[in-house]
Amino acid sequence: MSTNDQNTELYGILAEFKNPKALIDASEKVVEAGYDKFDTYAPFPIHGIDKAMNLPKSKLGWIVLGHGLLGFSGAIAMMYFMSVIDYPINISGKPFFNAPAWVPITFELTVLLSAFGAVFGMFFLNGLPRLNHPLFNVERFKKATDDGFFVCIEATDSKFQADLVRQLFEEAGATHIEEVYD
Repeated sequence: MSTNDQNTELYGILAEFKNPKALIDASEKVVEAGYDKFDTYAPFPIHGIDKAMNLPKSKLGWIVLGHGLLGFSGAIAMMYFMSVIDYPINISGKPFFNAPAWVPITFELTVLLSAFGAVFGMFFLNGLPRLNHPLFNVERFKKATDDGFFVCIEATDSKFQADLVRQLFEEAGATHIEEVYD
Protein backbone atom coordinates (compact mmCIF):
# COMPACT_ATOMS: atom_id res chain seq x y z
CA MET A 1 0.00 0.00 0.00
CA SER A 2 2.50 2.57 -1.01
CA THR A 3 0.10 4.62 -3.06
CA ASN A 4 -0.42 8.09 -1.72
CA ASP A 5 -4.07 8.80 -0.93
CA GLN A 6 -5.43 12.17 0.12
CA ASN A 7 -5.60 11.17 3.81
CA THR A 8 -2.09 9.70 4.07
CA GLU A 9 1.21 11.38 4.65
CA LEU A 10 4.71 10.12 4.06
CA TYR A 11 6.13 8.30 7.09
CA GLY A 12 9.53 7.56 5.58
CA ILE A 13 11.47 5.57 3.04
CA LEU A 14 12.20 1.89 3.60
CA ALA A 15 15.12 0.08 1.98
CA GLU A 16 15.83 -3.63 1.98
CA PHE A 17 19.35 -5.05 2.05
CA LYS A 18 20.56 -8.54 1.22
CA ASN A 19 22.43 -9.47 4.43
CA PRO A 20 23.50 -8.22 7.89
CA LYS A 21 26.83 -6.86 6.62
CA ALA A 22 25.05 -4.76 4.00
CA LEU A 23 22.65 -3.52 6.70
CA ILE A 24 25.54 -2.45 8.95
CA ASP A 25 27.30 -0.71 6.04
CA ALA A 26 24.06 1.08 5.07
CA SER A 27 23.52 2.18 8.69
CA GLU A 28 27.01 3.67 8.78
CA LYS A 29 26.32 5.57 5.54
CA VAL A 30 23.02 6.89 6.92
CA VAL A 31 24.82 8.18 10.04
CA GLU A 32 27.60 9.70 7.90
CA ALA A 33 24.94 11.49 5.84
CA GLY A 34 23.68 13.11 9.07
CA TYR A 35 20.32 11.40 9.52
CA ASP A 36 19.27 10.70 13.10
CA LYS A 37 15.64 9.57 12.84
CA PHE A 38 16.05 6.13 11.35
CA ASP A 39 15.87 2.55 12.48
CA THR A 40 17.01 -0.87 11.32
CA TYR A 41 14.98 -4.07 11.30
CA ALA A 42 16.30 -7.62 11.13
CA PRO A 43 15.01 -11.09 12.04
CA PHE A 44 17.74 -11.54 14.67
CA PRO A 45 20.08 -9.35 16.74
CA ILE A 46 23.07 -8.15 14.73
CA HIS A 47 26.33 -7.65 16.60
CA GLY A 48 27.65 -4.15 16.00
CA ILE A 49 24.46 -2.58 14.63
CA ASP A 50 24.13 -0.25 17.62
CA LYS A 51 27.64 1.06 17.00
CA ALA A 52 26.93 1.43 13.28
CA MET A 53 23.75 3.38 14.10
CA ASN A 54 25.67 5.54 16.60
CA LEU A 55 23.13 4.78 19.33
CA PRO A 56 23.70 6.14 22.84
CA LYS A 57 23.87 3.81 25.82
CA SER A 58 20.46 2.70 27.07
CA LYS A 59 18.91 4.48 30.05
CA LEU A 60 17.16 1.28 31.11
CA GLY A 61 19.93 0.29 33.53
CA TRP A 62 19.52 3.55 35.42
CA ILE A 63 15.74 3.09 35.52
CA VAL A 64 16.16 -0.42 36.96
CA LEU A 65 18.74 0.80 39.50
CA GLY A 66 16.43 3.61 40.61
CA HIS A 67 13.50 1.25 41.08
CA GLY A 68 15.73 -1.25 42.91
CA LEU A 69 16.90 1.45 45.33
CA LEU A 70 13.29 2.56 45.77
CA GLY A 71 12.30 -1.04 46.59
CA PHE A 72 15.20 -1.44 49.01
CA SER A 73 14.59 1.83 50.85
CA GLY A 74 10.81 1.33 50.76
CA ALA A 75 11.14 -2.11 52.35
CA ILE A 76 13.44 -0.83 55.10
CA ALA A 77 11.18 2.17 55.77
CA MET A 78 8.03 0.02 55.82
CA MET A 79 9.47 -2.56 58.21
CA TYR A 80 11.03 0.09 60.43
CA PHE A 81 7.69 1.90 60.70
CA MET A 82 5.80 -1.31 61.47
CA SER A 83 8.33 -2.80 63.91
CA VAL A 84 9.62 0.28 65.70
CA ILE A 85 6.97 3.03 65.50
CA ASP A 86 3.53 1.61 64.74
CA TYR A 87 3.43 -1.66 66.68
CA PRO A 88 6.63 -2.38 68.64
CA ILE A 89 6.64 -5.84 70.23
CA ASN A 90 9.59 -6.95 72.34
CA ILE A 91 10.09 -10.64 71.59
CA SER A 92 12.70 -12.41 73.73
CA GLY A 93 14.62 -9.19 74.23
CA LYS A 94 15.50 -8.84 70.53
CA PRO A 95 16.00 -5.32 69.19
CA PHE A 96 13.17 -3.61 67.37
CA PHE A 97 15.49 -2.90 64.44
CA ASN A 98 16.23 -6.56 63.62
CA ALA A 99 18.01 -6.29 60.26
CA PRO A 100 18.70 -10.04 59.68
CA ALA A 101 15.00 -10.82 59.89
CA TRP A 102 14.29 -8.10 57.33
CA VAL A 103 16.63 -9.46 54.62
CA PRO A 104 14.08 -11.65 52.77
CA ILE A 105 11.44 -8.92 52.52
CA THR A 106 14.03 -6.32 51.54
CA PHE A 107 15.42 -8.62 48.86
CA GLU A 108 11.97 -9.44 47.48
CA LEU A 109 10.82 -5.82 47.26
CA THR A 110 14.12 -4.80 45.65
CA VAL A 111 13.78 -7.49 42.99
CA LEU A 112 10.06 -6.83 42.49
CA LEU A 113 10.43 -3.10 41.92
CA SER A 114 13.53 -3.64 39.75
CA ALA A 115 11.52 -6.00 37.55
CA PHE A 116 8.66 -3.51 37.31
CA GLY A 117 11.16 -0.79 36.44
CA ALA A 118 12.68 -2.98 33.71
CA VAL A 119 9.34 -3.87 32.11
CA PHE A 120 7.65 -0.49 32.31
CA GLY A 121 10.90 1.36 31.55
CA MET A 122 11.31 -0.75 28.41
CA PHE A 123 7.71 0.03 27.41
CA PHE A 124 8.30 3.76 27.96
CA LEU A 125 11.66 3.91 26.16
CA ASN A 126 10.32 1.91 23.19
CA GLY A 127 7.21 4.07 22.87
CA LEU A 128 4.91 1.15 23.58
CA PRO A 129 2.14 0.23 23.43
CA ARG A 130 1.75 1.17 19.80
CA LEU A 131 -0.98 -0.92 18.26
CA ASN A 132 -0.13 -0.15 14.64
CA HIS A 133 2.96 1.05 12.86
CA PRO A 134 3.10 2.45 9.32
CA LEU A 135 5.70 -0.18 8.35
CA PHE A 136 3.07 -2.88 8.89
CA ASN A 137 1.31 -1.56 5.76
CA VAL A 138 4.29 -2.55 3.59
CA GLU A 139 3.95 -6.10 2.27
CA ARG A 140 7.73 -6.68 1.97
CA PHE A 141 8.24 -5.71 5.60
CA LYS A 142 6.85 -9.10 6.66
CA LYS A 143 10.28 -10.45 5.69
CA ALA A 144 11.77 -8.62 8.69
CA THR A 145 10.78 -11.60 10.85
CA ASP A 146 12.24 -14.17 8.44
CA ASP A 147 15.05 -13.14 6.11
CA GLY A 148 14.76 -9.40 5.47
CA PHE A 149 17.13 -6.63 6.55
CA PHE A 150 15.65 -3.14 6.43
CA VAL A 151 16.53 0.50 7.12
CA CYS A 152 13.83 3.16 7.34
CA ILE A 153 14.57 6.87 7.44
CA GLU A 154 11.61 8.80 8.82
CA ALA A 155 10.19 11.84 7.06
CA THR A 156 10.31 13.78 10.35
CA ASP A 157 14.12 13.87 10.17
CA SER A 158 15.37 17.42 9.73
CA LYS A 159 17.56 16.45 6.72
CA PHE A 160 14.89 14.32 5.03
CA GLN A 161 14.45 14.84 1.30
CA ALA A 162 12.91 11.88 -0.49
CA ASP A 163 15.11 12.04 -3.60
CA LEU A 164 18.32 12.32 -1.53
CA VAL A 165 17.28 9.42 0.71
CA ARG A 166 16.54 7.26 -2.34
CA GLN A 167 19.93 8.14 -3.81
CA LEU A 168 21.64 7.31 -0.50
CA PHE A 169 19.95 3.90 -0.35
CA GLU A 170 20.82 3.16 -3.98
CA GLU A 171 24.46 4.01 -3.34
CA ALA A 172 24.39 1.82 -0.21
CA GLY A 173 23.29 -1.18 -2.30
CA ALA A 174 19.62 -1.52 -1.39
CA THR A 175 17.83 -4.32 -3.21
CA HIS A 176 14.42 -2.63 -2.86
CA ILE A 177 13.37 0.91 -1.93
CA GLU A 178 9.80 1.90 -1.07
CA GLU A 179 8.00 4.91 0.31
CA VAL A 180 5.96 4.25 3.45
CA TYR A 181 2.77 6.17 4.13
CA ASP A 182 1.01 6.60 7.47
